[in-house]
Amino acid sequence: MSMNLSAKLDDLQRGDRQLETTVALCEIRTQLQELTKSVESCQSEVSEVKRDMVAIKQELDTVQQVKEEIEELREYVDRLEEHSQRRKLRLLEQGLTFFLSYAILAAVLGMLQFGYNTGVINAPGKNIANFMKDVYKNRYGMDLHDDTVNRLYSIAVSIFAIGGMLGGFSGGMIANRFGRKGGLLLNNILGISGASLMGFTKISHCYELLIFGRFIIGVNCGLNTSLVPMYISEIAPLNLRGGLGTVNQLAVTVGLLLSQVLGIEQILGTDDGWPILLGLAICPAILQLILLPACPESPRYLLITRQWEEEARRALRRLRASNQVEEDIEEMRAEERAQQAEASISMRELLCSPTLRAPLLIGVVMQLSQQLSGINAVFYYSTILFTSSGLTDESAKFATMGIGAIMVGMTLVSLPLMDRTGRRTLHLYGLGGMFIFSIFITISFLIKEFFGYVQEMIDWMSYLSVVSTLSFVVFFAVGPGSIPWLITAELFSQGPRPSAMAIAVLVNWMANFVVGIGFPTMKALLENYTFLPFSVFLAIFWIFTYKKVPETKNKTFEEILALFRNSNGSVRTVVGWGRGGAAAAAAAAAAVPGHGQRLTMGDRCACATRRAHQGGRQLLVSWTEATGGGPRIYHYHTTNVLNRCD
Repeated sequence: MSMNLSAKLDDLQRGDRQLETTVALCEIRTQLQELTKSVESCQSEVSEVKRDMVAIKQELDTVQQVKEEIEELREYVDRLEEHSQRRKLRLLEQGLTFFLSYAILAAVLGMLQFGYNTGVINAPGKNIANFMKDVYKNRYGMDLHDDTVNRLYSIAVSIFAIGGMLGGFSGGMIANRFGRKGGLLLNNILGISGASLMGFTKISHCYELLIFGRFIIGVNCGLNTSLVPMYISEIAPLNLRGGLGTVNQLAVTVGLLLSQVLGIEQILGTDDGWPILLGLAICPAILQLILLPACPESPRYLLITRQWEEEARRALRRLRASNQVEEDIEEMRAEERAQQAEASISMRELLCSPTLRAPLLIGVVMQLSQQLSGINAVFYYSTILFTSSGLTDESAKFATMGIGAIMVGMTLVSLPLMDRTGRRTLHLYGLGGMFIFSIFITISFLIKEFFGYVQEMIDWMSYLSVVSTLSFVVFFAVGPGSIPWLITAELFSQGPRPSAMAIAVLVNWMANFVVGIGFPTMKALLENYTFLPFSVFLAIFWIFTYKKVPETKNKTFEEILALFRNSNGSVRTVVGWGRGGAAAAAAAAAAVPGHGQRLTMGDRCACATRRAHQGGRQLLVSWTEATGGGPRIYHYHTTNVLNRCD
């Protein structure tokens, strides 16, 4: 019995050991499976680490490549700056050639036309008024009231400015469509038509013909004030651009003096002579039609606007009297690259562009500083002004001639000063002097009123009034007379220049019209305080010029454009090899605010433009391909307001 029990106990113990072994084997098998999975996971992680190491190596190679390119960039930019400086120095060494002088002489006949027609209506004012009375009496059998005669005469004076507005506003469109030279040639048709209408006014016994002729000649002069400064600024060498730009005002003053000299009673200031005096405006138009065809079109217009490089080279060779014109071509190409993002700018885009808004405001205010200074009140009504200050009619006319002579003399003095002293400085001197002497003019009027019973005081005040007025004109000729026309053309590159000139000239003529039509009324209302509003304007313009207007002396158009770009955003230049890629994108991202911003690159043409956005700012990206396997140069410009995207 006990034996059987022992055997059974042994069997149970063996079964327990087998069960334990089975359980242990199951646990071992489970652990082996888990270990296998861990090994497989480790192998996967090792593969990922290998891939990450390869990627890191590639990134390190890219960083190294960027470092090398940045070093090459530094060397390339140094060479580029050195080359640009040498090119600018060569441009500054260019002189005045015979053919350049001839082209400028032919072009400024348009500004002589403007000056002549501005002053020609002044001296024969009484003769024209008597003619209007006679015509009205012959038509209707009754006398024309003096107030109506004055109103008709004011219309004849001021409608010239209305025509000028229309012509000035059309100047940009004409310049782009027909070219600077072509526009000037076509404009002479208007000059001949307007002068003929005025010349035949008395023969036809029709004062409406005089008014219509003044309007037509006004359109002609408006186009001249837009096209002539544009043409001269584009053909002039860099170092002579200021002085040659002043030739515009010299021609205006010569025309003004010529009209005043011919308008005295001893020559053509008579009842029979005044139609001839007005009709002589045909001479500048005919002379320009004869001289201008031999002149070349603006090289900048040919190269940048029309893309006719060979024609531009031929024009430059004639103007510079040299076959070495590469510096001029390079300077124009640099201007073209700098204004790629602004090419074909319409007036609406010009007004909305943040980069161009500042120079446009400066151009407009400079034109207003010329017209609202009170100088046109002196031009249009100088004879009446001198008569009211106590001079005889004959003395007043000779004093008016003195205004023209002083304008010519002081404009000649300002010619060499323009490129030596600078535009901004001369403008500040001019506005400051005009402000002081406008106060003196007001003082002379007031003393004449309060001490009018003392004859010696009247005589003394008459001289003070004349001297103050002539000094007022002297300071006008120094600065505000010529600088607004010159600096408006300088502030803009080739693309927006025609539209900007059109807007500035329109504002100039509008102010001209307001002064011409409003001065008699203002004189009647303010009497002896007539010049005080002009004094206030002069003070405002002086402050604006001091704070806002940059100096443009000896600066290329590209450098002037960069002044306003730098003030509005930031400019960066980086170099990338080949056709973009990771290295170029990395260099680009490092060069702009907001490090790491991805950029969109492309290659539309030899000089391409792309725009990317950085939050509320816009990034303009352009580049050029260097010759001979050199690096591609990227130009970046950020602005605060989004422009129209291409």
